[in-house]
Amino acid sequence: MEKTFENIPSFEVDHTKLIPGLYVSRIDKVGKEVITTYDIRLVRPNQGLEFSTGAMHALEHLGAYYLRNQPDVKEKIIYFGPMGCRTGFYLVMAGYYEPLELVPLLRSAFNYITQYNGVVPGATEKECGNYRDMNLAEAKAYAKKYLEEFLLNPTARQTEYPR
Repeated sequence: MEKTFENIPSFEVDHTKLIPGLYVSRIDKVGKEVITTYDIRLVRPNQGLEFSTGAMHALEHLGAYYLRNQPDVKEKIIYFGPMGCRTGFYLVMAGYYEPLELVPLLRSAFNYITQYNGVVPGATEKECGNYRDMNLAEAKAYAKKYLEEFLLNPTARQTEYPR
């Protein structure tokens, strides 16, 4: 007999209407602390635009490296990592911020990524479990596209999940 589970909230989002933006995916309480998961959606789902693993991996390393080194927020960053569908990233933070409050931080992070040259931080055999699968050029192109499609001129439609 198969057990029936409740659907999870992220499966309730209409991915046919989802566009690049920044969304609140979930808000959780851990004791008295609020933990917020943000959906950093870089490309439209199911349009053949998903990241290669190398681009996603390089962007993950650079994004986490940048965010965890920002004095104002580094203690609030819990996680920055890829979505399994390869259309964006999750940013998990202590506390709650309206999506538009995070735009300056993400704009700065994605500008950093577009201008980054050199070896991707943490991309050595000693530091990473799949260090060979990095594509910095593609990561920079996706970061530039996200800047242009959302971070430079965000709209309310890009911060509220479609229903």
